[in-house]
Amino acid sequence: MNFKELTPEERLVAEQAVLNLRSLNEACDVATDGTVLAIAEKIAVEQGCELTRRTLQASVNRQTKAVEKKGRRSGRVRAD
Repeated sequence: MNFKELTPEERLVAEQAVLNLRSLNEACDVATDGTVLAIAEKIAVEQGCELTRRTLQASVNRQTKAVEKKGRRSGRVRAD
């Protein structure tokens, strides 16, 4: 993967993943014996949910901007 070719959105996601990994490593480094896996799992799930939410929001924002740029389609839309 060539990181120089990433879009700004892709760079943001990549940077967030690196920050998540660093945070996870730091938490595991200071965790007491016998708690590392539990702490790692908890942080990974929390960070994973947040990263997914941010990624989804960026994608939806991108799509919204594209639709707004094109303009709305005319005509009726069925609700069912």
